[in-house]
Amino acid sequence: MYTSQQRLQWLSLVIFLVSLFFNIHTSYGDVGTAALHSPPYLPTACYGSDESQFPSSNLFAAASDAIWANGTACGRLYLVKCITTTSTPYACNQNQTIQIKIVGYIGRAPFAHSTYNATMVLSNTAFGTIANSTTGSSYINIEFEQ
Repeated sequence: MYTSQQRLQWLSLVIFLVSLFFNIHTSYGDVGTAALHSPPYLPTACYGSDESQFPSSNLFAAASDAIWANGTACGRLYLVKCITTTSTPYACNQNQTIQIKIVGYIGRAPFAHSTYNATMVLSNTAFGTIANSTTGSSYINIEFEQ
């Protein structure tokens, strides 16, 4: 039989473990920056001028050297979530995670030099789904996972 002191210790341990379990933050994996890229989207580094490369959802992106891997990123799917913006703290659409397809490479035209520091450049649709367009920010911090 347990003493009241032992029961209290067990109860305290259980409460601590339960609170620890519910306060653990889960992360998607990698953290980077995404920029906005508007049309035209063709040609791309992965599939040239083939319009069928774009998913019907229009959720696609171009990759930076960080994930490009000499072109092996072409066709990869990533889960992407906005976590903050570089200039506006409330620009993320909360609880929005999207799946994007890599179709291009940032290190090649038509991308502006200013997007070279981004991990990926998202299509208008992709960017607008995870970022609040009313803030006017064209760069956001993201969590992403293949």
